Amino acid sequence: MEGVFFMCVKKPMFLWMVLLSMLVLVLSGCGSNNEAKPTVSQTTDTKNEKAITIAASFYPMYVFTLNVAKDIPNVNVVSLTKPTTGCLHDYAITPDDMRNLEGAQILVINGAGMESFMDKITSQLPDLKIIEASEGISLIEGEGDEGANPHVWLSVTDAITQVQTIGNQLAALDSSNAAKYQENTKAYVGKLEALRTKMHQALDGVKQRNIVTFHEAFPYFAKEFNLKTVGVIEREPGSAPSAKELSETIEQIKGLEIKALFAEPQYDPKAAEAIANETGAKVYTLDPIVTGPMEADAYINLMETNLITLQEALK
Repeated sequence: MEGVFFMCVKKPMFLWMVLLSMLVLVLSGCGSNNEAKPTVSQTTDTKNEKAITIAASFYPMYVFTLNVAKDIPNVNVVSLTKPTTGCLHDYAITPDDMRNLEGAQILVINGAGMESFMDKITSQLPDLKIIEASEGISLIEGEGDEGANPHVWLSVTDAITQVQTIGNQLAALDSSNAAKYQENTKAYVGKLEALRTKMHQALDGVKQRNIVTFHEAFPYFAKEFNLKTVGVIEREPGSAPSAKELSETIEQIKGLEIKALFAEPQYDPKAAEAIANETGAKVYTLDPIVTGPMEADAYINLMETNLITLQEALK
């Protein structure tokens, strides 16, 4: 009887242990299968979409290109020069800049003579596709022996044309993403058109239309908003005016009874402050949008700050 009792107790326990082991194996197998299988979209993205790097020559071209290429998978936008570089007047391209072009298929430039170093780039990287954003824009001639003034992005109307040019040419060069480039271009142009309307509504009625700027960065801006640039503080960017030039500017400001001078955040304001001390004019800051945050909305935000400054200065 003792032997029979032993068998009756042990057999059910053995069966339960076998069943429990089988259940653990089944559950473990299900977990490993789910973890190992990628989704179809992940597999497709990795294998079929080729990464594209678009370089932009300097800050405003970077911001425009960033908007046109916004949210497109495997499209990367980089700045050729450092975001603190400013205007590219007589800029000498550095080895670091050239390294920033490594792997880029497309380079977006302002054109109109702004990027004086392009011969070096095209000779070293003959396969690099170049988009000249100012193509087709009517240019304003510079002062003296200078060629065309290249600061076209400071006219909102010309900025819209530049964005459209960038969008059209990127769509042609990267046809697989053409629809998205065109969609982004249309959306950003809509924002720029709203900015232009807002600025015209605020500035079209101002009575004081004479302005004195820091250097020759604002002719397109002045043309856009029917302002008249009657003086320039630094006739050569980054080069302090001579005593004779300072004297001439002071006399001009006194004669026209100008109450506002515009310095730029990228340059030392000492010359503007010296003129202000002699004339009683007040110094304001007007941004040529050549440095700033590397953000898609930066151009619009900086232009709106310029608008607030002008409303205060020209009232």
